Amino acid sequence: MNEHEPAPIQFLTPQGRYQPNAVAKPYATDAEALSTDDLLLFYREMTLTRRLDDASTALQRQGELALWIPSYGQEAAQTGSAHALSPLDTVFPSYREHGVALARGIDFVDILAVLRGNTFRGWDPEQTRFRLYTIVLAAQALHATGYAMGISLDQRAGRKPEGGEAVIAYIGDGAMSEGDASEALIFARTYNAPVLFFVQNNQYAISTPSATQTAVSYANRAEGFGIPGYRIDGNDVIASYTITKHVMDQVRNGTGPALIEAVTYRLGPHTSSDDPTKYRSAEEHEHWQKRDPIPRLRTHLQDQGTTDEVLDRIDADNNTRAIDVRQRLLSLPNPHPTDMFDHVYSDPHPTTTEQGSGAGTGDSSS
Repeated sequence: MNEHEPAPIQFLTPQGRYQPNAVAKPYATDAEALSTDDLLLFYREMTLTRRLDDASTALQRQGELALWIPSYGQEAAQTGSAHALSPLDTVFPSYREHGVALARGIDFVDILAVLRGNTFRGWDPEQTRFRLYTIVLAAQALHATGYAMGISLDQRAGRKPEGGEAVIAYIGDGAMSEGDASEALIFARTYNAPVLFFVQNNQYAISTPSATQTAVSYANRAEGFGIPGYRIDGNDVIASYTITKHVMDQVRNGTGPALIEAVTYRLGPHTSSDDPTKYRSAEEHEHWQKRDPIPRLRTHLQDQGTTDEVLDRIDADNNTRAIDVRQRLLSLPNPHPTDMFDHVYSDPHPTTTEQGSGAGTGDSSS
């Protein structure tokens, strides 16, 4: 990004001091409505997400997961935005939204079970209103837009109340370079769909920096589609919560689609198969390490009077929960080989039925 990009909305400085910048001040009243208990909840979930991230990396290295996709460094963007949603809102994630999943009540074992190969799904997307992880880049943007269009149609037909629900699609900077993302933005604007595109700009599409992907901010790009764009400090959980709540309230009440660009950084690798030292410098990593969202929030809580004893107790509880997740994951039964043929189609299909029958008898010819 260049010097002409708009300053991101920020309430907490990188040092954790509450100092709303000029573009944040119009939203300061909403930000200051957050209580200490609200912020402690954010801290609990952000630190739990990171602790489980570390535990999952260890599981992958020990051969218990096929792959791990860390969200290390993006906890504020995810936790803050997730708690700004209504229980009726539907989330379309990509594959890294572990903090959003925890906020939505997803059992972390269900996430790990997918990456371990124990299940193809893991959780009920209807019950949780948290759809399944999407590996195909930007596919969830189209799914989210179509779902939001369906909400509009249901509201017009009187099957759903006006302003009752909306959709949020989490998407990365790399996925924004896909054609599906542009198509989703076009359809969302054309049909005035109640959908918010939450772009986590973590600076890299695997090894390709965002500066190579776009000449302007993603917030500015949204305006080219006729969609309002907001740019926030994605490492500031107060900004993430406050602006997402403000925008989702508007989207839910008929203003049409919107986009938030959360400027953050992937402190870890793209996945457990990646070595980020091959494409980014130690100096760059150190620059962003100083903007880590968790120490930032901890300092703010301490400034408000929260003691180290309270925060350390949260950290200890996270360790206990991480041990529990590990034990429950390792105790899962291995799936039967023929399970892979189930649910490929909504109704039984002769081809998969034949293949499943062959797999069950050890016949490799089918």
